[in-house]
Amino acid sequence: MRTSLKLGIDLGGTKTEIIALQDGQPVIRRRAQTPQGDYQKTVGLIASLVEDCERELGQQGSLGVGIPGTRSPDHGCIKNANSQCLIGQDLQADLEQRLQRPVRLANDADCFTLSEACDGAGAGAPSVFGVILGTGVGGGLVVRQQLLGGPNAITGEWGHNPLPWRRADDGPVRRCYCGQNDCIETFLSGPGWAARSELGLEASTIVPAAQSGNSTAQQALNRYCDQLARGLASVINLIDPHVIVLGGGMSNTAELYQQVVPLLPRYVFSDQVNTRLLPAKHGDSSGVRGAAWLWNDDLR
Repeated sequence: MRTSLKLGIDLGGTKTEIIALQDGQPVIRRRAQTPQGDYQKTVGLIASLVEDCERELGQQGSLGVGIPGTRSPDHGCIKNANSQCLIGQDLQADLEQRLQRPVRLANDADCFTLSEACDGAGAGAPSVFGVILGTGVGGGLVVRQQLLGGPNAITGEWGHNPLPWRRADDGPVRRCYCGQNDCIETFLSGPGWAARSELGLEASTIVPAAQSGNSTAQQALNRYCDQLARGLASVINLIDPHVIVLGGGMSNTAELYQQVVPLLPRYVFSDQVNTRLLPAKHGDSSGVRGAAWLWNDDLR
């Protein structure tokens, strides 16, 4: 589908957002409550958001949808979604039937990465690895403005590798919800870090405490930065991206960019680390923008 109007949907657990990009610039952006536990109403909401936008703009656009899960390459239905009503549903086919056009789906972390690679912090870079540091730890990989996907539809799931170069001061072994022990997500997600810090505080309050001089919180933040450096070093050693872009709630922590970059040479298999570590340009908008950029054939 060739059109200058690109529509993106970010399907979240509580909010569903739509954006309309005209020649790359936002012309409409709206949010609505996501129906809880009701798949058919969710499909209806997405369709109505699209139809309302197109009616207002007087033209039809391409449609990309970012989801909290992934579309299985084996059977086409949704898997690994924290919105349970999506699991086992053929969301792409149902939306295509309802809207009578092709629809592209991608994981929300992939959409984040694509947005930042197309016109965000990684614009112009040959390869961009996007990192989500939020309630979970996810990622995506874009090469020359195109998402890189594999046969299992799990490209970028670095959060479910074990933390490398494990040390005693990393704390006790913890089970990840995926069934494995000591996944990176159990260290670097906001809830995981808060639980391991043993301060009785949420991640959003540990950072200000550290910045205010609380020595225990400072130690926890320093440890987090070193763990992040180790996790990202394993990514760099494997795929050697030109840019790593951070998103999610933890990405707003200035210390990550100040402390992690000098730590990387300790762990990366190179005499110098040229990969750039950057905060997301579009912040919370990257997911929905990236969904629209799923139709980025004009950038090829």
